[in-house]
Amino acid sequence: MTVTPHPDQTPLTVPCAVLTVSDTRTFETDRSGQLIQQALRSAGHSISFYKILPDEPDQIRSQVLAWCNSSELKTIILNGGTGIAPRDTTYDAIEQLLEKVLPGFGELFRSLSYAEIGSRAMASRAIAGVCQGKLIFSLPGSTNAVKLAMDKLILPELTHLVGQLHPTN
Repeated sequence: MTVTPHPDQTPLTVPCAVLTVSDTRTFETDRSGQLIQQALRSAGHSISFYKILPDEPDQIRSQVLAWCNSSELKTIILNGGTGIAPRDTTYDAIEQLLEKVLPGFGELFRSLSYAEIGSRAMASRAIAGVCQGKLIFSLPGSTNAVKLAMDKLILPELTHLVGQLHPTN
């Protein structure tokens, strides 16, 4: 059964930033970061910033906070570093910045992932929430995981969630 949420009243172009966290990816090899940008643009949103950083918590936190101070941004999407390997520190860097957590995002992502990859989905620490009025999504670095999150969770709800954070009335 597929449930479609009620349509949002006003189409909204959401200005976004994309941060890839990886010790090895470059702009040329960052398929997941490129996929996020392409999906956002195809849905009518804009990309204000795109960056690749190593999996260093201080650098990740610093970049996210800098973007949170940008008045033009509404959403930040990170990919990479959400597993449990020693160098996977994105979750730890992001979780402490969130003033409000959207636990349903991680729960739904892991449930959808389980349907695709089985029990390994439990190792994902995908998370979403709000930091300084900005919507934050942190996804695994896998291109398949990014596609799943973008298609099934983020794009269908992005305009609605941003509208909740920034009502026009």
